[in-house]
Amino acid sequence: MIFSRPTADQALALAGVFQSAVLVEEIANHGDISQKRLAHAMSVLLNQNPESVSSLYGSPNDMEIGVNAMRNLLIDRSSGSADVLRYAIGIMYLARKLTSDQAKLNKVGEGITNAQRQSEHFSATHDNVIANVAGLYQDTVSTMSVRIQVSGNPAYLQQSGIAQRVRCLLFAGIRSAFLWHQVGGKRSHLLLRRDNLLAVLPK
Repeated sequence: MIFSRPTADQALALAGVFQSAVLVEEIANHGDISQKRLAHAMSVLLNQNPESVSSLYGSPNDMEIGVNAMRNLLIDRSSGSADVLRYAIGIMYLARKLTSDQAKLNKVGEGITNAQRQSEHFSATHDNVIANVAGLYQDTVSTMSVRIQVSGNPAYLQQSGIAQRVRCLLFAGIRSAFLWHQVGGKRSHLLLRRDNLLAVLPK
């Protein structure tokens, strides 16, 4: 039902979208994010068969910045970063568009599976894995009619390693947006059920 109450799984997946958006803003403006945050984002992206939504995202500490960004928006839409909100909206839009393109979706699935295998030999944050996932993003998501324009410091964004990490973080956000839809997340929850979403967010 369109007016059904949002669940904890839906709130967590949506927080995953916001976490990716925050990390994109951070790396675009400051040129770096912590290795731990990058590893967590890559883990979310590469784990295609988690035991549960909560196991995919890990401990509440791992999701703190996404939860906080989402909470700020739900409490006061004028608070927080305009860029973070723009990235989050763009991520969710791209996820919906990708869902309707089976050929691209298949290519993404195969590419992520290959990257996951590669990460077992190196690590999820190894430069080769990052480069391959970023290349997959360019070959699939970036070919769609709408793209996310990332704002930030050009001195950072023009560096190939940082641009690759931005694409990986956006991909992780799309993964979370897919999951949000898979567990029954709806736009009406954001418009009409903000209090319920807040209630089921991790503390």
